[in-house]
Amino acid sequence: MNPTMRLILAALTVAMLALGAAACGGDDEGEESAATPTGGGGELIESDPANEGKTVTIGSKNFTEQYILGNVYSQALEAAGFDVKTALDLGSEQIAFKAVQSGQIDGYPEYTGTALTSFFGIKTTDVPTDADEAYELAKQEYAKEGITALARTPFNNTFVLTSTPETAEKLGNPTTISELADAEGSDDLSLAAFPECRQRTDCLLGLNELYGWMPEFISTEGKYEPLDNDQADFVFGFGTDGDLTLDKYHTYEDDDGLFPPYNITMTLSDEAADTLGSAGTEVIERVQEPMTAEVMAELNSRVDLDKQKPGDVATAYLQESGFIE
Repeated sequence: MNPTMRLILAALTVAMLALGAAACGGDDEGEESAATPTGGGGELIESDPANEGKTVTIGSKNFTEQYILGNVYSQALEAAGFDVKTALDLGSEQIAFKAVQSGQIDGYPEYTGTALTSFFGIKTTDVPTDADEAYELAKQEYAKEGITALARTPFNNTFVLTSTPETAEKLGNPTTISELADAEGSDDLSLAAFPECRQRTDCLLGLNELYGWMPEFISTEGKYEPLDNDQADFVFGFGTDGDLTLDKYHTYEDDDGLFPPYNITMTLSDEAADTLGSAGTEVIERVQEPMTAEVMAELNSRVDLDKQKPGDVATAYLQESGFIE
């Protein structure tokens, strides 16, 4: 599927969600809002002379989505007139977090679930399943470290149980993990995941205990390859994977809330937040408003599937959303 067609489908999906929300009287608490899809609707960012001479260094971790986000925030701030430096290949979350604490960078985008479990010692089972509650808890914990956590993104890049459409059809096309667990023969199927999944409450243990589903476990470092190569019946993807823009996979809703929320919050040292002021933080929060899971997956697909550069994809996103010309 070409990039334009995927983009159209993403936009249509978000538009349908918006219509559905209006018909029902609004969004459920903590659910993704039907934000403006990539393709227009944003307000043009104007360069403000008052921002000249204000320097900020934006970092990111070292994988596709982070590269894109780091570029989006950096380019948006530059458009607003800030002097922006980048360090967009820092490594793991621990490295990136320490880079903010030490002043090596001023900020970077981090996932709420990652922050709570990796930085602040919250057990996975104690992470709020509501996206807003998880964000507020992360914001409070960050504040104790002298770090400002800006508003979260609409998209939630958490685990997504995935199979082929053929496997789903054999089971009666379940749409939720509960329906899957109740489907005849589902315990006879296999799940391939990273080795640590076997002992994690937000992975295999949770599927066993919360859903009562007992698939055969296969340890692997691959993600979708076990499905593509007929080595397993199910795998764990992530909600904004570019691969999920293809028609070759079927996903299952986590209807009982096993997986913690992983929404992005741009984290800035308090000093950097002061430097950016309300004008800078407003720009960051505004450009992420259209970032639903469908839109973020489309952006990731442009890098991972279409082999475009993250910086170019970020520019196209800002242009298509109406933030820059």
